[in-house]
Parts: sequence; C-alpha cells; structure tokens
Amino acid sequence: MLIVSISCSEKKQEIIANVETPFVWENANIYFLLTDRFYNADTLNDINFNRTIPTAKLRGFEGGDIKGITKKIKEGHFTKLGITAIWFTPIVEQVHGVVDEGTGETYGFHGYWTKDWTALDPNFGTKEGLKLLVETAHKNGIRIILDGVINHTGPVTEKDEVWPSDWVRTGPQCDYQNYESTITCTLVKNLPDIKTESNDLVELPKHLVEKWKAEGRYEQEVKELEEFFIRTGYPKSPRFYIIKWLTDYITEFGIDGYRADTVKHTEEYVWDEFKTECNFAFNQWKENNPEKVLDANDFYLVGEIYNYGINSGKFFDFGDKKVNYFKNGFTSLINFDFKYQAQNSYEELFTKYSSILNGELNGLSVVNYATSHDDGSPFDKERLKPFETATKLLLCPGASQVYYGDESARNLIIEGTVGDATLRSNMNWNDIENNEKTKEILTHWQKLGIFKSNHPSVGAGVHKMISEQPYIFQRTFSKGEFNEAIVIGLDLNDGEKVLNVSSVFIDGTVLNDAYSDTEVTVKDGVVKLDTQFGIVLLENKK
Repeated sequence: MLIVSISCSEKKQEIIANVETPFVWENANIYFLLTDRFYNADTLNDINFNRTIPTAKLRGFEGGDIKGITKKIKEGHFTKLGITAIWFTPIVEQVHGVVDEGTGETYGFHGYWTKDWTALDPNFGTKEGLKLLVETAHKNGIRIILDGVINHTGPVTEKDEVWPSDWVRTGPQCDYQNYESTITCTLVKNLPDIKTESNDLVELPKHLVEKWKAEGRYEQEVKELEEFFIRTGYPKSPRFYIIKWLTDYITEFGIDGYRADTVKHTEEYVWDEFKTECNFAFNQWKENNPEKVLDANDFYLVGEIYNYGINSGKFFDFGDKKVNYFKNGFTSLINFDFKYQAQNSYEELFTKYSSILNGELNGLSVVNYATSHDDGSPFDKERLKPFETATKLLLCPGASQVYYGDESARNLIIEGTVGDATLRSNMNWNDIENNEKTKEILTHWQKLGIFKSNHPSVGAGVHKMISEQPYIFQRTFSKGEFNEAIVIGLDLNDGEKVLNVSSVFIDGTVLNDAYSDTEVTVKDGVVKLDTQFGIVLLENKK
C-alpha cells in the first residue's frame, strides 16, 4: 500500500509522498476463531473415527473446517474487517474418543487434545486444504498463525492410550502455588503432561509407529526425524520431537506465526528452542519460495501466559520466581489485563498503553482482546456495548485480537451449556446477512479495522491527547523512511464539528475522514466536518 505521510516529530513538516506502509506485528489486527465453529464448507468431513456419541451442548464437533475459513477469505469477510492475520485453533489430529471432564461428554473439537502432531484431523480438513488456505490468505495480504501445543497430549479415552512414561507424566495435578507446581504437573486430571524438561533419549511411541505404518508413511517420518536430529544435534527427547513436528508446518506451508499454548506450564527455555527452529524453518521457506514472501518480518511467536497482563511489563511472577518470556523467544504476549482496563476512559486506557509499549516494552508488543475462547469474564459478555468494544479494542495501542463473532455481537450466553462452551457457539452468519442491527455493528468494526490496518501508528505509534473536550488525539509512528501521523476524535457531536489539528498538520493539507469518507482541508489549524457520526478518523488523503 502506498500513502502520503508526514513526519511524526513534534515539529510539523512537509508531506513525504509515496512511501510504502510497512506491516508491523505491533499493529496487527488478528482474527481468532475456533476452526470447528466458524463455517462448515464441507459436510462430508463432519464425522470421522466413529465420533458419534452424543455430547453435552456445544461439546462435540459442529462441522467447521479449513475450507470454511478459505471460503470466507475469498468472500472478503476478513479483508473488509481490516484483518491482517488469522489465528485458528489447532488442526492436528485429535484423540478419537470422548471424555467427560465434569462438564459432560466432550470430543476434541477445540483442537487442544493432540493424538498425532504430524497429521491433520479429517474433521478439520486436509493438508491440501491447508496449503490452499495459506496461499489464499497470502494473496489477500493476510498472514496465518497456527496454534502450537507442546505442553501436553490429548487425554486418555476408551480409544486413545496414554503415551509412554518416558514421554509424559500423569500426575500430580498442578496447584499453581509456585513455579514448580505450575510446570511439572498436569494442567487438569487426565491430561498427560509432556516431560519437556527431559533430555533423556526416547523412542517413538508404539501407537504412532503402528499408525504411521498403517498409513504407509513410517519410513518417511523416521527419515525426516533422523535428518532433523543430525542437523540440530538435539537429543531425541520429547520436546524436540514435537518442535520438529510443529516447525514442519512452516517449512511445508509457509505459515507466518505460532500462538504458543499454555506457555507458563512449560520451562521457559523450551520456547527459545522452539523459536530458533521456527526461524530456521521460516527462512528456509522464504529461500525456497521467494515469490511468495510477504515482507521481511521474522517469524511471529505470541505467547499465551494465562493471567499475564501489560502491567507486569516484561515479567510474569510465579510467586517464587519471575520469568521474562520476551527473552525466551516471544516478541508478543496475549494481554489478559485489557478486558479490565477497558472499563476506564479512552484517554486513561490509551495513555497507559502507549506509555508502557513505548517505554518498558519498546520494540515488543502485547495482543489485546475483549473476548476469547476460555475467558469467562469478557469485557462485554451480554453484548450490550459492541460499538464501545470495537472502538477501545481496535484503537488501543498494541495489537488486537478480534474473537470470531465480536464483529457481529455473537451471543456469548447460550442456555444449556456448561463452562466455556457458552463462548464457543457457531458463528452467527445468519445475523450478518439478515439482521439490520448486526449489519450496523459490523460496519463499525469494519471501518475501525480497516483504518487500523492502513495505519501502523494506531497500534504501534505514540499516543498524545490534543484536547480533552472534545476528545481528540494524535498517533505518530516512524520506521525507516516511513513517517506517519493521524488524528482521531471520539465521542464528538453528531453533525457539525471542528477539530484542532494544528499540532499535527500544516494549513492546506488535504485529509480524509476514513469513518465518513469525507475530504477536508486544514485551514487556520482546524478542520470542519458535518457528518452524522461521533467519530472522526483523519488520515492524509491518498
């Protein structure tokens, strides 16, 4: 994308023309979806491995698949939302059996109960389908983030045996009182924990050997493993097998990032080892596919450290030990603080985040979210504030995570569900097509999302308030030859409005209000608009 931009220094300068807008992960607008709940484009793959036992409500497979994501990319749903990356739940083969974890009979529809890291679960799709998804996304300027699980296997079921004892522990269960009781334990009952601390040599599990032989790929898998261990010099210990299997998806498909699951439950050095191999695989893919490379960014690794918040800066406190995960492979962490801090005013929220991200976390990033798949306390659970949610999430400094259905106020309170199942209903496509209120909400998310994707200063820039009443602020960002300034007004009067932009733009500058698509010119340090909206998004006219 080419735009005209202006220096982000305090002193106003002349416009610099035709500088390409860089994509920076610090400003990413990431769409997160449950693969099984987003869109069912292939009903022929809805039932596999005889998964036919009735489950508790929303705890079985509903039919969503890789083809469904690809279809919605082609239809432009993500592009119209200004989405720059899509993260979806794990698509590797899940345990075949059903589990009752105290919430009713449940299948591994969510993707976090791995049986085989080297295969895709046919309920989600095929590797050919994944290849097409990544290619389609990249052609639309959208990056793909897969969800990587190293910490645990799937549970034991009547169809799925426990992995060997040199691979996993089955107890004790974590009590989260300190570092040790958070990592050397099982997250919950019947979720075998990979011995990620072990450097002991282990053989391939018998069930994988038998499975691969039956599928006719045992020799190839073993050959690739031998080559990996020879190249790296790593011991044949559990974590390195899994790291190899996960990084294969980078080499083969050219994915752009991983969201690392249950990070704090695994020794921190494991993630540094994982990032090293991710970088190697990503560089290898770029060398082999130079015509498909989107940009010069490194491989993206964002961590889920449950209850980490931006207030903690670089460290997560276990009580007896503080860990800096940014020094262990991560350039970004999911921010669990946002849903609480979004209760504050715009200025309190924006100033705080800009100060931290341009201070202690300078060069690093957090991913803010208002709603997620396992967070029972979202910012707006009853969906009473969908417009405010979008405005605060998408205009806050930092990267943003749009959870599927945020943009359409998908219901988060589903009668008859237990636990987090209520957050995981099917995407409400019918509302998007037929409900006028939903369309109005969606339009708001689209306008803000596109503005964010066009302007790295929104998430990665420096925030400064221009005036409190009316509330107007600027964001500025600079990288290389690219310099940008934008001005935003919120909670303004409908109809005529005057914005003082003298600290940012010189007289005669032609601007566009991206929210109303209105052209204005700076005169005597101000711009005057007459629109029906209370929001103004000022950018240089392209």
